[in-house]
Amino acid sequence: MKVVAFNGSPRANGNTAQSIQMVLAELKSEGVDTEVIQLGGRKVFGCLACGKCFELQNNRCVRQDDEMNGFIQKIQEADGIIIGSPTYFSNVSAEVKALIDRSGFVNKANGGGLLRGKIGASVVAVRRAGSTFVYSAINFYFGIAEMIIPSSSYWNMTLSLEPGDAQKDEEGIETFKTLGKNMAFTLKKLR
Repeated sequence: MKVVAFNGSPRANGNTAQSIQMVLAELKSEGVDTEVIQLGGRKVFGCLACGKCFELQNNRCVRQDDEMNGFIQKIQEADGIIIGSPTYFSNVSAEVKALIDRSGFVNKANGGGLLRGKIGASVVAVRRAGSTFVYSAINFYFGIAEMIIPSSSYWNMTLSLEPGDAQKDEEGIETFKTLGKNMAFTLKKLR
């Protein structure tokens, strides 16, 4: 079993990354292989709405000017996907939105098999408000892709501003630990 996690924050060691690591620690303790991809701050572009993925149906985006096809391949190879994002003006980061749009269209263009039946979990970092929109955006993507979304004891978020604040949010820590346990449980049940 393999879970790939995308850190949509440009801060490679910020609160989003730290929160993802809390979930991954539980997965690792249950014997699940994990990988983190630093998505935020990397060269990724939005969807062109060109429709070539529907024409070619090769599990790839026609764009070759960024790293998105490598990310799509990682998604295809994984049993579970975590998408973590900071809250930017009540929504996901631009890199997360590009991942959602482009992998989502490639998935639909290829009959939905890229994502259907995989486990998907969101991880959100927020200063004060807007986190439920980020949580929803990621989970809407998982839902329309026919993925299985494990829950936790609260919405998968941490209240944090400065790097390291996620380590001080006791409820957030417990939420992410529970998410990791529930994700591992679901992965094992499906195998």
